Amino acid sequence: MTSYTPTIGLEVHAELKTSTKMFCACKNDPDERRPNVNICPICMAHPGTLPVVNEAAVRHVVRIGCAVGGAIADFTEFDRKNYFYPDIPKGYQISQYKYPLVSGGMLSNIALTRVHLEEDTARSTHDKGDHSLVDFNRAGVPLMELVTEPVVKSAEEASAFAKELQLLLRTLGASDANMEKGEMRVEVNISVGKGKARGIKVEIKNLNSFRSVERSIAYEIKRQIDALERGETIWQETRGWDEKKEITFAQREKESSHDYRYFPDPDLPKLKLTELPFVNEKLPELPWERRARYRAFAVADEQISLLVTNAQLGTLFDTVVQGSSEFMSAGTAPKILANYICTDIAGLIEKNGEEGLQHVRSDGLAAMITHLLSDELSSRGAKDALAEVYAHGGDLKEILKKYLQKSDKDELKKIVEKIIKENEKVVAEYRAGKGASLKFLVGQGMKESKGSANPQLLEGILKEVLG
Repeated sequence: MTSYTPTIGLEVHAELKTSTKMFCACKNDPDERRPNVNICPICMAHPGTLPVVNEAAVRHVVRIGCAVGGAIADFTEFDRKNYFYPDIPKGYQISQYKYPLVSGGMLSNIALTRVHLEEDTARSTHDKGDHSLVDFNRAGVPLMELVTEPVVKSAEEASAFAKELQLLLRTLGASDANMEKGEMRVEVNISVGKGKARGIKVEIKNLNSFRSVERSIAYEIKRQIDALERGETIWQETRGWDEKKEITFAQREKESSHDYRYFPDPDLPKLKLTELPFVNEKLPELPWERRARYRAFAVADEQISLLVTNAQLGTLFDTVVQGSSEFMSAGTAPKILANYICTDIAGLIEKNGEEGLQHVRSDGLAAMITHLLSDELSSRGAKDALAEVYAHGGDLKEILKKYLQKSDKDELKKIVEKIIKENEKVVAEYRAGKGASLKFLVGQGMKESKGSANPQLLEGILKEVLG
């Protein structure tokens, strides 16, 4: 088979978190299940109505642009994108064409073309037999569209980019970006060609999971290559993705920009963004900045990923680390803390739900790590203490006291005498030169002490008594 090179670009739409819609005062509520309740004459396009720009939506997109290092437009305007479909009551969508809010930028090593703002369409339902239904609750919801350069190299890279964008949107509080709820939708433009030739671009619309992004790209690349090898022509078209069959299917001929007859919306003002107060607003710590900070603590990459994507666990880690300069200065302390949060606490959440997490306070975790570093607490004791406080609540600092390792020699000597008496055969094997038997006896001593004995001291007393 001749070598082909895929060219992939992404367009991502995300519904923004605002209290009202983009150009009217209707409630922006993605959880509303009753159809056609959050509507008004403006978003239903009644004659004589006038739209008003939602400043909060503009702020969200500007902050996204600043985060990705894009150029914030000094001048911007809204345009009418003309097309006729039941989910657009006006016969046009208010969008941006020549003067987007943000130009350029970079995210996850993928160059961006633009980030602009528009209104969402209504939601159509086509599974009603011989007719369709339209719910206008979503019509007019503020929608960010981000367009990448056609530089994505693979299905896996496309999925990784979408995940990073979702994380950024959540970090900035711009969108919940739940793909299963349609709050973030990915569209893929793919062509395959030989050498520098890019081939004919095909668009795959409305992918609503990272799995769908990966699988649809992989399928479409193969479909186009197979078609070209058979001497067939690739048409510029829009295709859908069949999740069950895992194939793309033709929907309609793909439009070009001139088909939409863009022109500036005469009902909306031009914006001079440099005059707006939030252009130079301080941003929260961004995902890649958090990763760099965690790497400085020598935290493993897999744990870093969990701390960055799970807000509760990441906040817990940061609160403990930032709450004590002594804790910060202990070289291995943050790494040990990350191990317990990402393994033990995450495991408790998975097994028992999130409710018990409220009992795990940062001061208790800091005390636990301090005891571990001083060898006053065993790993087993730490795990048991965490499980106890997670299940029953209480003060972890107080609960830890009963798990602290016993270092009283007289008390440990009594435990040693007991296990020697109960394990005469193993003792004889040790005295006959079988060194591994000592480990068994130490284990029995730890079991007898319910994990509270200092294992090093226990081993030393065993050696002393056994000669």
